[in-house]
Formats: sequence, structure tokens, C-alpha cells
Amino acid sequence: MFELDFAYSALLIVCLIAACSFEFVNGFHDTANAVATVIYTNSLKPWVAVIWSGFCNFIGVFWGGIAVAVGIINLLPVETLVDQNIAHSISMVMALLLTAIFWNLLTWYLGIPCSSSHTLIGSILGVGLAYSLLPEAAGDAVNWGKAQEIGVSLLISPLFGFSMTIILMYLIRTLTKKTSYGDSLFKEPKKNQAPPLWIRSILVLTCTLVSFFHGSNDGQKGVGLIMLILIGVVPTYFALNESFTPTNLPAALTKIEHVISSIDSSHLSKSDRNKLAEATLINTRLQQRFANLHDVQDIPKAERFLVRKDIMIMDRELGSLAKKEDVKLSEAEKKSLKDELKNVRKITDYSPTWVLLMISLSLGLGTMIGWKRIVKTVGEKIGKEHLTYAQGASAEIVAASTIGMSSYLGLPVSTTHVLSSGIAGSMVANRGVKNLQPDTVRNILIAWFLTLPVVMIMAGTLFLLFRAIF
Repeated sequence: MFELDFAYSALLIVCLIAACSFEFVNGFHDTANAVATVIYTNSLKPWVAVIWSGFCNFIGVFWGGIAVAVGIINLLPVETLVDQNIAHSISMVMALLLTAIFWNLLTWYLGIPCSSSHTLIGSILGVGLAYSLLPEAAGDAVNWGKAQEIGVSLLISPLFGFSMTIILMYLIRTLTKKTSYGDSLFKEPKKNQAPPLWIRSILVLTCTLVSFFHGSNDGQKGVGLIMLILIGVVPTYFALNESFTPTNLPAALTKIEHVISSIDSSHLSKSDRNKLAEATLINTRLQQRFANLHDVQDIPKAERFLVRKDIMIMDRELGSLAKKEDVKLSEAEKKSLKDELKNVRKITDYSPTWVLLMISLSLGLGTMIGWKRIVKTVGEKIGKEHLTYAQGASAEIVAASTIGMSSYLGLPVSTTHVLSSGIAGSMVANRGVKNLQPDTVRNILIAWFLTLPVVMIMAGTLFLLFRAIF
């Protein structure tokens, strides 16, 4: 028994190291986009830019909240996939980790700005779909509602980056046309000569913001990945937040019960009536559980995952019902339901500080290594001309605002695609579509279209293979 426990502990450590490796690769793969503009406009020396960007990524992971991490966790309903066989959980984790790391390294080696977000999300979806093919599969193995939100975010963000950069370039050109410095903004920087202080300050600031928001968005994906591993492999310790005080949960559950009781089930379909009945039963069970509970640690370890499962299922069922036209709820009731479910989810939506620290270090250190390939592609190969000050500033302002807003909304976006599309937009704004290098744009688009299907097939195949072996 000791040898078995030791083997699983060793595998857990391997999984955590692999997750940190993914975030490490993410650092020199994605963060290179943030430093390309300041390097190619001579605003900062390469190593100064890389070290500064790494530090900002580190801070971004800590201060960026965990909304994106929760989105990643919720994409794959762990409560559906996890069973009593730890080997099955490890099969799930290893399949998505190996796939994500392999594809990131391959595209980095080829110098293609490929999205780590697409890679990770595609791997998760591949595992979920593969699980649904197994005989023991029960319920959806993918949270399709969350998948749809993330898919729309990943699709719209590069289009937004491209178009907004064109608009911003036009505004800068128009507003500076009659000024003494207007022409210099749109000329190629002189070799080894730093730009004027005010331009340099803007470029360094935008690099800082992109790096910070990259940490708050892409870094949180790593946090979500670690939590998927911990909840899937050792749910008795990480299914619930042990530092959370559950004394306010009974009141929240009572308010949820009040909203549930106001729903007229006679107008609902059979499946929706079943959802309502299940949510009602779970709510009653949770009220009994937390009625006199003052500490999460008082819940037996063997039952903690079941509590998490109840909370997640209730949240999903009620969230789905609240969107149905047949469910006659006032706006006040919908808001109350959403707020109280969020309060209940505080016991499940969390991340230990040591996880944040581990991912912060991995992302920050990764930023400082291997950045040259992607920087060269972004700085030299997207357009046919050298980056100008206006192009660099426009692309990074749009990228920082897009990524920051997405992090606030809890939606993962691709830093790579947002900034690369911004650079492309700045090239088009300068001299039209002919100013783009077709080979590079084609490679980026091919990687964009291939990433999801390739990693989904690879992750799903590995998962089924590991399940057959273990």
C-alpha cells in the first residue's frame, strides 16, 4: 500500500512539474509579444525589457484575481470525470499536459506565434470529449456553456485587436499631422538610437501593461491547470477551500431556496423539471450540511468532494434554468440567485497562495528564456517594414486594454493573437494590405485553425490510451 501511495505521490509531483513547464513555455512563447515593440523601437535593451516583463508577469498573476482560473476549471467538470480510481484522474491530467507542452514547444521552435490559450483549452476539450466516449461516462464531460463563452472570446479578440489598431493609427496620424513630431512617429527608428523620452515612456508603459495583464490572464490559466490537477488527483484536500468560513452559507442557501420555490414548474419541459427537482434536493442537502458548521475542516475528508459536486451541479442547473424563457423570474430574483450562487461558490472557487507563487515564478522565469524566436517574427516578419513608434504603441495599447478587460470578465484570450493581429493592423493602416508578409500571416492563420483540432485529437487519443494502460 505504501508503494502504491508513493507511486501516486510521485506521479502527482510529475504532473505539477509538467504544469509549471507548460507555464514556463508559455512565458517565452507568449510574453515575447509584449517585449517585441520596445525592443524593435529601441525603447529598452532586450534583456532589460525581458527581465522587466518577467517581473510584471509575476505581479500580474498575484494581483490579477482568479476569475480566469475558475473559467478554466469550470470548462472541464471535474466532478463528472473524477472517480475512485486515481489512475484515471492522472490519465486525464497527463494527456492534456503532454499535448499542451508538445504543441507549444513545436510552434515555438518553428517561430510561429501560436496561442497557448488555444492549446490548453483544446487539450481540455479533447480530454472531455474522449471521456464522453467511455461506457461509464455520465452527463456532459464538457461545460458547453463555458466553452461557448471562451470560444467567442478567442474568436472576437484578434479581430478586435486588428480593427482597433487600424482606428487608433488613423487617430494618431490625424491628431499629430500638423505637429513637429508627427512625421517621426511613423518613421523607422534610427538604429541603436532611443526614441524621444515621451514616446519611450508610452512604449515602456504599454509593454508594462501588456506584461501585467498577460500574467493576470495567461498566468491564471496555469493556476486553473494546477487546480484541475489537485482537485482531480487529491480531491479530499483541495475540493474545498479550507480557509473559508462557511457561517454565511446557510443564509445564502435559504435565499436560493426562496427563488427556487417561486419557479412554476408546470410550464417547464421534463428535463428542466428534473433540473429544478435536483437543484431543490441539493439545496436542502447543503442547508443541512452547513446548518451548524463553523469550519470547513469539520467536514470529513472523504465527503468534501461530494459537497463540491453538489455545489457545482446546483450552480450549473440553476444557472441554466435562469436563462430559460419558461422560467418566470423577475430581474431582481435573477440577480439575487446569481449573487447568492456566487457567495456559495466562494468555498469552491479558490487557489492556495503557493499555487499562485509557483505559477508566477514559472511564467516570470519563462519570460527571460527563449524569447528571441517569437520576438523576431513579431518585429520583422508580420509586415514588410520595420516597426515604427506609432505602430508599436498602437498595437500594445489595444492589446493591453483587450487583455485587461477580458481578465476582468474572467474570459481567457490569446495574448499572441491579440498583439499579432494588432501589429498586422498597424501595418495595414500604414500602407495597406500589401504591407503584410503573406508567408508569415499564412503560417499564423494555419496555426490558428489547426491548433484546436490537432490538440483535441491528440489529447483525447492520449487520454484513451492512458486509460487503457492504467
